[in-house]
Amino acid sequence: MPRTAREVPPPLELLCLRALWSLGEGNVNAVRQIVAQSRPLAYTTIMTVLDRLMRKGMLARRKVGRSFVYTPRATRDAARRAAVEELLEGYFDGSEEELKQFLEKRPEPPAMMRTQERIDTVLL
Repeated sequence: MPRTAREVPPPLELLCLRALWSLGEGNVNAVRQIVAQSRPLAYTTIMTVLDRLMRKGMLARRKVGRSFVYTPRATRDAARRAAVEELLEGYFDGSEEELKQFLEKRPEPPAMMRTQERIDTVLL
């Protein structure tokens, strides 16, 4: 798979990839039906996104009758790995240990929640 400037697909491309990961392979209509459950988009929009993913090397396509059938070349794990690497580099200076420490910290609840808990206690 060719390297691109950014290996993590933007949200719309990721939505189409998720549809194809669940399908295994599919044409524009099949992808559009799945994507439409969360985001109704035009046929041509989905076609453009799938073509872009194909040019990036994340999909393969073959002609079947009058349409193309797309198959993911990028795995879900590869996309996750790229996203985590981007997160590490961007926010944790590439340190897995810093990410681990961040995830292990239990964030303090927002002030509003603390107030709500006090109110609930008073009412009981």
